[in-house]
Amino acid sequence: MLGRRRIFLREEKEKIQRLATVKVKYSEEMYKIVDLLNRTLKRDNYMFGLALDKEDPTKAIFSIYKT
Repeated sequence: MLGRRRIFLREEKEKIQRLATVKVKYSEEMYKIVDLLNRTLKRDNYMFGLALDKEDPTKAIFSIYKT
């Protein structure tokens, strides 16, 4: 069963295409914008991500994906 799950996860990853990434100054409320974008544009097959920069925690990495 695990083998099938791994294949499924790999296929799902291949369907996601990163369109753009930008590094910006981190703000505590940025997640609200990302959440709003994800809820609003999910039906148009867009997904948004936000992560702290591992090298500089004062920066965040914002990404846009097409699913």
